[in-house]
Amino acid sequence: MNDVAQWRHTHLKDIRMSTIQLCFSSAQRRRSMFSRLGLLALWIACANLLAGCANTSPPPGVEAVTPFDIQRYQGRWYELARLDHAFERGLMDVSATYIPQPDDSVRVVNRGFDLASDQWREAVGKAVFTGAPTTASLKVSFFGPFYGGYHVAALDADYRWALVVGPDRSYCWILARDKALAPYTKQAIVARAKALGIDIDAFIWVSHQSPQPAQESQP
Repeated sequence: MNDVAQWRHTHLKDIRMSTIQLCFSSAQRRRSMFSRLGLLALWIACANLLAGCANTSPPPGVEAVTPFDIQRYQGRWYELARLDHAFERGLMDVSATYIPQPDDSVRVVNRGFDLASDQWREAVGKAVFTGAPTTASLKVSFFGPFYGGYHVAALDADYRWALVVGPDRSYCWILARDKALAPYTKQAIVARAKALGIDIDAFIWVSHQSPQPAQESQP
């Protein structure tokens, strides 16, 4: 074999080996990618399953108010205090409007002023009673079939303020028809929350300074 033929033979062999290695490497990357996609799909499926099975019952030791009248509860409430959670972080001037629907569900419109973006944010959801509508235990969804518990644990006789607890004690709100409460009323509500095992020292007290958007109307 002459020098030219030897050179061609050697380099063709190198090219074939490189091609085989490249194909093998590509196959490995594809398998790795499909493996990661499979794990991701499994993770998403599990997350959706867990979300769909979210607890909608009151936390142990928390009882929902009964008797309860959704017609008296409807309308706008101002959020005066809350425990910290991601979906309201940075919001002030927060309100919640409840609108009973013909199918016995409740339209929920939450609004708050985002200090960082200097604009109003709004979330529209749906609430349904978990049992008899005379008991203030509901489940609320802002995203498809995924619900979370909403339980009115204390309520003013005239429906002027409400203490609401979520699926566990890390979710709690003080709502009122007015933007402020009398000091003795505020103290009494906080005492009720403490008796229920709520971390009252973690309450974020919400300021109300910006004019609210127009009242939500029946769609």
